[in-house]
Amino acid sequence: MSDHRVDAGMARGMWRLFEPIHALTYFAPESTEALEATGLRGYWMSYFAGRASPMGAVDAPIVEATFFNFAPWLVRRALPDAWSFATPSAVLDARWRGIAAALAPLATGLPASALADATVLLHEAVADLNCDGRALAAANASLTLPDDKLACFWQLVTTLREHRGDGHVAALVCAGLSGIEAHVTLVGAGVTYRSVLQEARGFTDDEWQHAHDGLVARGLIDHAGSLTDAGRELRREVESTTDRVALGPWARLGNARCETLCELVAPLTAAIAGAGAIPIRNPIGMAGH
Repeated sequence: MSDHRVDAGMARGMWRLFEPIHALTYFAPESTEALEATGLRGYWMSYFAGRASPMGAVDAPIVEATFFNFAPWLVRRALPDAWSFATPSAVLDARWRGIAAALAPLATGLPASALADATVLLHEAVADLNCDGRALAAANASLTLPDDKLACFWQLVTTLREHRGDGHVAALVCAGLSGIEAHVTLVGAGVTYRSVLQEARGFTDDEWQHAHDGLVARGLIDHAGSLTDAGRELRREVESTTDRVALGPWARLGNARCETLCELVAPLTAAIAGAGAIPIRNPIGMAGH
């Protein structure tokens, strides 16, 4: 019988392993080109339509709520117009084609057996995935997986990524943080840069200042924008909650098989980092190299 106990840090370790693989779709030219080939216009329309495509032809308010941390105008500039240029199914297929093309040269050093074995483990991790209150995870989990092996592997990774992300949004909401306030606290924690995050999420200087002032009033950041002790504790609670509610899929595998999965996938994650495929300064708050 498998030991289904998992260490408390397993969820965070798995996020660090798999996030670069998922996030490659947002930076690889192959992904953007495939999406724009469907008729979508520009990066942001491709981004919002691509990530939202598992949910169908949803309107902007649904994406604003589920994605959580974008300025509404940025979303509304792309949706629902995107669906007049391409159907969700066409966008989803393009998303898979693009990421498969982007991953292919990076996976050349990965034995075919490693990809196959990792995919089997990921299939088990997402089996009967509890998506209560997790709209993006549920939409991704309901998809019929693509035939392409790299695209299938990536989609399983993405389902787990969105599962964790939905839980993270819930933790932020419970902490009383809006999307922009979450950004300001990330900058205050030194996780990422305001110049990168504010531009990528579409917030104005006035909106950023308003969020800043509100967090100062709550005692979560100081006037320079750095986290206070209370702010650090709040972020710690958010991250701890995010990790805790993301443990379910990894508990299904147990420590030993999670460690096996890490060994199988780590060379691909390292190849993405080594290729500089994700910029060092990025709005995700993860190392690009």
